[in-house]
Amino acid sequence: MVEERMGDCWSYTKDQFDNLEKHTQWGIEFVEKYTKFVKERSEIETNYAKQIRNLSKKYQPKKNSREEEESKYTFCRAFLTTLNELNDYAGQHEVIAENLTSQIITELSRYLQELKAERKSHFHDGRKAQQHIESSWKQLESCKRRFERDCKEADRAQQYFEKMDADINVTKADVEKARQQAQMRHQMAADSKSDYSAYLQKFNQEQNEHYYTVIPNIFQKLQDMEEKRIDRIGVCMKTFADVDRQVLPIVGKCLDGMTKAAESIEPKTDSKQVVESYKSGFEPPGDVEFEDYGQAMKRTASDTSLSNSRDVKEKPKEKSKGKLWPFIKNKNKGSGPEDFSHLPPEQRRKKLQGKIDELNKDIQKEMDQRDALTKMKDVYVKNPQMGDPASVDPRLSEIGQNIEKLQFEVQKFEGWLAEVEERMPSKSDTHRRSGLYETQNNTTVSNNCAQDRESPDGSYTEEQNSETQVKANINPIPPTSTTPEFDDEFDDEEALPTIGTCKALYPFEGHNEGTISVAEGELLYVIEEDKGDGWTRVRRNEDEEGYVPTSYVEVFLETNAKGAMTYI
Repeated sequence: MVEERMGDCWSYTKDQFDNLEKHTQWGIEFVEKYTKFVKERSEIETNYAKQIRNLSKKYQPKKNSREEEESKYTFCRAFLTTLNELNDYAGQHEVIAENLTSQIITELSRYLQELKAERKSHFHDGRKAQQHIESSWKQLESCKRRFERDCKEADRAQQYFEKMDADINVTKADVEKARQQAQMRHQMAADSKSDYSAYLQKFNQEQNEHYYTVIPNIFQKLQDMEEKRIDRIGVCMKTFADVDRQVLPIVGKCLDGMTKAAESIEPKTDSKQVVESYKSGFEPPGDVEFEDYGQAMKRTASDTSLSNSRDVKEKPKEKSKGKLWPFIKNKNKGSGPEDFSHLPPEQRRKKLQGKIDELNKDIQKEMDQRDALTKMKDVYVKNPQMGDPASVDPRLSEIGQNIEKLQFEVQKFEGWLAEVEERMPSKSDTHRRSGLYETQNNTTVSNNCAQDRESPDGSYTEEQNSETQVKANINPIPPTSTTPEFDDEFDDEEALPTIGTCKALYPFEGHNEGTISVAEGELLYVIEEDKGDGWTRVRRNEDEEGYVPTSYVEVFLETNAKGAMTYI
């Protein structure tokens, strides 16, 4: 019965270890499964962020004129803001992926190694304790069987002695021998009993310790390990939610930015921008006059009359009013001429002003570089060990030539801008009120020519070649300023009047197109004073004129030359 009971206990304990081993192994597999789940979620966040970033990048405006033109509309700017906010939104999903990896995946991977090692250690201790108690039990069983065997041997020896002692036919020596054998067997039985009793006491003590101390401790450690595992899973699940919650304020700001961008759209402003962008600057055509063909003879006589020669000059203008100006097509394709003369007046003015602003920025950059190099040269002069001052001179000379070229370009575009502003409808109305496009200050012949080629309806398609040729004369640095070509209509155009004289203080070579070389002390005529850009237009004779730096000459203006600098 004792053996059966012990066998049941050991079997039960072994079964418990088997059950715990299976359960803890399942717990480890659950941690691995949850780690894999978080890893896949992190990969999803990473891929989602990448796709969102690619989407934002795909619809970002390209660096071309079309996109720059669109950027002035509020709904385009709102869409650009939305794309930028979406890019930041994608960044928050990257943060989620990073935090999931660092706060959960990495931690759980390390904890899994610790958990497996701890579980292995506990079950090793359990198996070792189980083997020890089973070994002790086997030794106890061995002692008990030896004691049983010795007792049986002692009984048989005693019975043999008694038998020999009762037999009268047996010698006394045989009886004594049987008695001694019986005594020895009793002594061996007594020794076996003593060993069995001692080991039984030891076994009971070990068994008590095994079932009440060792095994409960191992089970407690396994229980603590399991509770720690469950707690760690709970913490990770909470972190899983907190990782999302931490980025919600920034995600909210991204969404608020999108909402604010949408609310910033102003339809009226955009529609006005469209009007401003495509406003032509043309005047609406006047009423179409009735042409009385029944008075042809009278009209013919009137046309040939010397007294009405002024009317003859104006009639083509009046006839041009009948043109359907909104339907005039621009025959120029592509980028068009440099002066943008293929554009309507208002659009041309904007393009010219933009070009002037761009050139002024380039001039400022060159000037900044020149100032920086000048300071560097001064440092080299004061500290020769830092560098050779002469090494800066080639670059300074190059920058000076660049500035000179850019200033010529500015002069050229300012000339075109002044011309187009003079021809804008608002000014044309003033001219009409003062009388058939005549200026208030008795303008020069070139002004009259510019006015004569402009039709009353503001059409820019009529006599475009003549207009371009006139511009060649009025531009500060025209490509063919030294040898201008004109149509026969302008062969008799007078040169700009002289407004004073000047004396060259320094020699100027004038290599660039549109300039004129002068010698020190040379006297020249001034035909256009400095407009603030550092250049004065002078004339040597009827065929030689151009620009010289204002700082290179001493100018003496005539007192009655006021307003002569106007050349449009």
